Amino acid sequence: MTELKQQYQHYQVVEKAIHFIKQHVDEQPSLAEIARAVDLSEFHLQRVFTAWAGISPKKFLQYLTKEQALANLQSSKNVLTAAWDSGLSGTGRLHDLMIMAVAMTPGEIKALGKDVLIEYGFMECRFGLVLIAWTSRGICHLAFNEDKAEALTELISLWPRATLSANADQANHYGQYIFEPSGEKKEIKLLLKGTNFQLKVWEALIKAPLASVVSYSDLACAIGQPKAQRAVGSAVAKNTLAYLIPCHRVIRESGDFGNYRWGIDKKAALLAWETAQAGIETGAPL
Repeated sequence: MTELKQQYQHYQVVEKAIHFIKQHVDEQPSLAEIARAVDLSEFHLQRVFTAWAGISPKKFLQYLTKEQALANLQSSKNVLTAAWDSGLSGTGRLHDLMIMAVAMTPGEIKALGKDVLIEYGFMECRFGLVLIAWTSRGICHLAFNEDKAEALTELISLWPRATLSANADQANHYGQYIFEPSGEKKEIKLLLKGTNFQLKVWEALIKAPLASVVSYSDLACAIGQPKAQRAVGSAVAKNTLAYLIPCHRVIRESGDFGNYRWGIDKKAALLAWETAQAGIETGAPL
């Protein structure tokens, strides 16, 4: 079994556990209760969480709380301000990836993909099944979805006049260095399809470092439109490049995780995993 395949299987357990916890948050379920809910022994659940996140279930579950989200929001402010002050047109960084964004012209957007070849493929990553699609100019779509037919229908609806071609090997190659970085710095190009306002919001998000979180109001201020919180929320919701444009890092000022195009349990898993990785890097207790 490949490492990614094992991570995928572990994630299915983790997401199920997160769903149970969120449904019973007022009851503060014990590890034994969570283990029963996912049909595992406490020992096995401990092993799965440790293998997937690098920390114990108890520590991981702490990262799902509103209190932790608020603490992360506060601690992220200085880091994000420095990133945004360096300019939104520069390169973003995700793990060991240097992310370069290229915007489509209004004419290209209006053409709905006419004369464009889009290759695509599915892969099992540490956050579930993902559909990755790309053109010769960069990755244009990345979506989490366990339903392949539904995921493809969405891709086609976004690029109705494009020519689609399956390429599982290249999708797996992309997925490997997006979700399992080797430590070698690599450049990845994104092809963005959106309005000028949406592009500004997405570029600001690309600048958000791993394990940071941002509120809608902070993001509105970052693009120089502090009163445009609602429009910022709409732009975040329109993002079709999951993870690479990290809209999962946008939470409400109350500490609530808010909504997520690919499911709130997925968002919780992403945020908790990133917080765990940051803690491991700084030597925080596991």
